[in-house]
Amino acid sequence: MTISHHPGEELLLDYAAGSLAETWSLAVAAHLALCPSCRRTVNELESVGGHLVSDVAPEPVEGSLFESIVAATIAEDDDIAPARGLADSADPNPIFPEPLRSYLGGDVNSVKWQRLGFGAYQCLVPTEDNGTTARLLRIPAGRPVPSHSHGGLELTLVLSGAFSDSTGTYRRGDLQEADESIDHQPYATLGEDCICLAVTDAPLRFKSLGARMVQPLIGI
Repeated sequence: MTISHHPGEELLLDYAAGSLAETWSLAVAAHLALCPSCRRTVNELESVGGHLVSDVAPEPVEGSLFESIVAATIAEDDDIAPARGLADSADPNPIFPEPLRSYLGGDVNSVKWQRLGFGAYQCLVPTEDNGTTARLLRIPAGRPVPSHSHGGLELTLVLSGAFSDSTGTYRRGDLQEADESIDHQPYATLGEDCICLAVTDAPLRFKSLGARMVQPLIGI
């Protein structure tokens, strides 16, 4: 598997610094699970960050600070959501990498697809983020997505099959960053349905009247 499209340096830096929201982090983490090159880059960024922290002169704190932190942590235990466990997979070559598989509770065969029209399907990925949505999209081989631009940022990670648009062809492991400057009509390449993880923070701006009419019903 050759991965040609990677997250930008700023996105990887934010991920390494722990400053990305959950849904964006999910997309980047799933890409990292498939991309050794970006894993090395993130390891290097984390190493640099660790050296910078180690060079900071320590500041004196009150002796009771540790006890206060422990007490606050105990008081908030009831509000903490249980950690997600790793999903079991009998398939030695699952379609969904971790951590996506654990978010969904299994691999592709466990997905409950919702029909979108135009032959496409989606499945929302449950997260704690507000205002940002993660969803799986399944586009039939050889079929296009309605032409659209973007009201914000969209990250699209290919998990199976491939799609093409004016910016290139994206295969398994490739990640596309699309913002307000991108106006395109992706289409799934022939031979295999394209399954993607898509993260958005604003509705798409569809060109066709039909797509705009059903948009409130499907939430894209």
